[in-house]
Amino acid sequence: MRPVRGWLVRLENAAALDAVVSPVQRVVRKVLAPGRVRDTLHGVDIGHPAHPILVQATIGSLASGTVCDLIGEDRAARRLIGLGLLSAVPAASAGIADWSEQHEQQMRTGLVHWGSNLVALSLYGASLVSRHRGRSTAARRLSLTGLAVLGASGFLGGDIAFRQAGGANHAEQVRHLVGPGWHTVGPVSDFPAGQASRRAVAGVGIVVVRGESGIDVLANECSHLSGPLCDGVLTSSGGDRCLVCPWHGSTFRLRDGAVVHGPATAAQPVFETRVREGSLQVRLPNAG
Repeated sequence: MRPVRGWLVRLENAAALDAVVSPVQRVVRKVLAPGRVRDTLHGVDIGHPAHPILVQATIGSLASGTVCDLIGEDRAARRLIGLGLLSAVPAASAGIADWSEQHEQQMRTGLVHWGSNLVALSLYGASLVSRHRGRSTAARRLSLTGLAVLGASGFLGGDIAFRQAGGANHAEQVRHLVGPGWHTVGPVSDFPAGQASRRAVAGVGIVVVRGESGIDVLANECSHLSGPLCDGVLTSSGGDRCLVCPWHGSTFRLRDGAVVHGPATAAQPVFETRVREGSLQVRLPNAG
């Protein structure tokens, strides 16, 4: 498998693909503007990316359709392939939304993943057309070829999700790195009011925001793709103070770390705070 791994690395570093990635990203961001629809496609409401869930219906239906072809169940194959093509619309929409807010290496691999999916869906579509024309042998061949391309595309999707960590919660490890109990951060006077300040606890970056009603502390690395929240913009939403990641615009509520807007789907770890003898102390619930 080493040649395959080498090819994947070359693909993600193929800067020539940026000539296509950049304009397509601009179009996607314009069509899927920040808001409720895009948050739903990202999976904000369910707490993790929606795309991996949605593709199950597409892959399962198309693969099952090909199996039905192999055993001679043409009627079932037609229905399953049709269902797979229909379910590809929401699955692709969620995938494109996620793709448009990723790092350049992930987007390069994702572009080929996206193109491979289009080829696979086109082959399955042609298979349906061939069936209506009575060309059953050609229909089966197109279906089988479509499954092969779909499998290759799925391999690329797995590379983005697992090796490149696209869609993973990049703040999950915080609770395992910060020890239990209270940790002294520094004098309260060191934190300017209304600003995001970066500090560290047990080697883990945190962002401290001092406001009129108290002090809020979150893990500094964004759960989406590890963006530095300390460089973000303070805003408000529904009367709550929020912090916007400078990299991809993920918005987190300061009081509990909840995701207000994606592309992040996992909440940001939030620390409990207290002041002792003029110094800020923090504690992460369930740490260790």
